[in-house]
Amino acid sequence: MTRATFPRAARLLTPADFARLRGISRRIGSASFAAEVAPASAASCARLGLAVSRRVSKRAVRRNRIKRIARDSFRRQRASLPACDILLIARSEANLRSNAELRAELERLWQRVATLNDARAAGTMRA
Repeated sequence: MTRATFPRAARLLTPADFARLRGISRRIGSASFAAEVAPASAASCARLGLAVSRRVSKRAVRRNRIKRIARDSFRRQRASLPACDILLIARSEANLRSNAELRAELERLWQRVATLNDARAAGTMRA
C-alpha cells in the first residue's frame, strides 16, 4: 500500500497562488463545495487550497472539521488526479452534513476532476 501523504508541495500556500487560480479557473460544484480547477502552473502534481469562511459556521471547531475531512480525502485521491491546482470552497451546507456525507461528496468531486481531459474545458465560463 502506498503512503497517502499531504506534503507542502501539494498545497496552495501563497496569496499569489490563490489569486492566479481565481482568475483563470473553471468551477465544478456540488451541494457542499465549489471547486475551482486550473492547470498546474509549475507543479507536476495536484495541489489543493482550502477556503472555509465564517459564513459556513461561526464555530472554528466546525470549520476545522470540514477542512480536516477535505484534506484527508484529497491526500487519498491525489495520486489519481491530474496535475492541476484546486481551490476547494466550502458552502454553508457543508456544516449540516455528516462526516460520511462529506467524504462521499468529495469522492464524487475528485472523480469529476480526474476525468477532465483539459481543466480549462470544465465548469462554467467566467464573465
